[in-house]
Amino acid sequence: MVSGAPIRTVGLVGAGVIGAGWAARFLLNGLDVALFDPDPAVERKTKAVLDNARRAQQRLMPGLLPGEGRLRFATSVADAVAGADFVQESLPEREDLKRRILGEIDAVAPAPVVIASSTSGLLPSRLQDGLVHPDRFVVGHPFNPVYLLPLVEICGGGQTGDGARTTAAALYERCGMQPLQVRVEIDGFIADRLLEALWREALWLVNDGVATTAEIDDAIRYGAGLRWSFMGTFLTYRLAGGEEGMRHFLGQFGPALKLPWTRLEAPELTDALTDRIAGQSDDQAAGVDLRTYERLRDDCLVDVIAALRVNDFAAGATARKHGARLATEMPPPAPLDWSEPLPLLDATVGAEWIDYNGHMTEWSYLKLFGDATDRLLDLIGAGPAYVKAGHSFYTVETHIRHLGQAYRGDRLRVTTQLLGADAKRLHVFHRIFGPDCANPLATAEQMLVHVDAGAGGSSPALGVVADQVSRLAQAQSGLPPPEGAGRAVAMPRRDAITRAGTGSV
Repeated sequence: MVSGAPIRTVGLVGAGVIGAGWAARFLLNGLDVALFDPDPAVERKTKAVLDNARRAQQRLMPGLLPGEGRLRFATSVADAVAGADFVQESLPEREDLKRRILGEIDAVAPAPVVIASSTSGLLPSRLQDGLVHPDRFVVGHPFNPVYLLPLVEICGGGQTGDGARTTAAALYERCGMQPLQVRVEIDGFIADRLLEALWREALWLVNDGVATTAEIDDAIRYGAGLRWSFMGTFLTYRLAGGEEGMRHFLGQFGPALKLPWTRLEAPELTDALTDRIAGQSDDQAAGVDLRTYERLRDDCLVDVIAALRVNDFAAGATARKHGARLATEMPPPAPLDWSEPLPLLDATVGAEWIDYNGHMTEWSYLKLFGDATDRLLDLIGAGPAYVKAGHSFYTVETHIRHLGQAYRGDRLRVTTQLLGADAKRLHVFHRIFGPDCANPLATAEQMLVHVDAGAGGSSPALGVVADQVSRLAQAQSGLPPPEGAGRAVAMPRRDAITRAGTGSV
């Protein structure tokens, strides 16, 4: 609110893709929402969007989301906004419709309440013309999906007060968004003008038979689009200029603006424009040197591609396919000495394994130990073919100790020792070593039971597998028990704590 009172309830008018996205954004950040849309299916559609938003935000902010706000489906525009502390309009991009409904909102909403429009390009001065309280009107233009993409452009008209801009920005930021203040009122604002330029050129490429829609999308998502997600255009081109920076880039590639590369006419690259761009680029870089930015760019690209690889999509699918091919081309491993702990797994700590403290997160240790167990089962002949035939070893107990820290980029090695075995069971002990290979960073003690999947119960290991287990057990029978084997999780006894207090444990 312009008055500075706290915002607890948001009135939403319009529940299409954008309006429903706003509902999810506000609700999942603890705000109550009153929503009106004449669509008879509004409840079903909004709740479906909310389900998706809830899933996405829980993945993005695990364990951090506040209590969800209350959603009420209003019966009219007036019903949605009468008790609201902030109003967001998300009607179709028709100026006549928006002006009419904004007039209705303005007539009902209490005077201090900010009214924001989600318009993607209509001028706020025209939308606020005729309102009784035009000073409280502002554009808050989001991007789809609203509940996940953080950018929201804030643009005021000629009669918009600073308080409306400030209130809208504060609310959006409170809900996890990145407000971008559009200083000059202009059709399409900033982001959509850039998107429109790309869209128009893409339409020409299709129209002229130069490329298909799929080829154009591939040109973006496998190339510049990966960089745009974290570095934008100007900072990317600054790095392309090398140690001489943006001024060198403009001097090298500026002449290309005269070439018929696109259907859009570029402005004349005058000395004054060059100076302006180069100066703003220096300010944007904030004194960070080229190599530091290059490393940051590379780390961000790896993180983006690694995330896409988890989803097996776009550049991530390419990376996954390439990794699988590289794995098949690796030289065969050297024969293992079965009389020593087996070095079954080498891995590098990836960005997706890191927690908010910068350390390797707990689940990734369990994953490494599980992967080492899979390698052990492959070694004794109980791999995928054995499982497909209906038999396998199931892990029934695991005890992990965390003894040190692993960080992003660290090379890790997992070794495995067989502590004991019988016809049905394997008792194994894994250790994870860091780059120095001296002391273990973590250990895991596991008990595995052989099962017959068809019978649904435990059973003796079969044939070659039983023979390999016996061979490994015999080879490692002379190894001393590793430190920590047989440990249990337990608090010290109270009498031991008492004696420790007197110095006589």
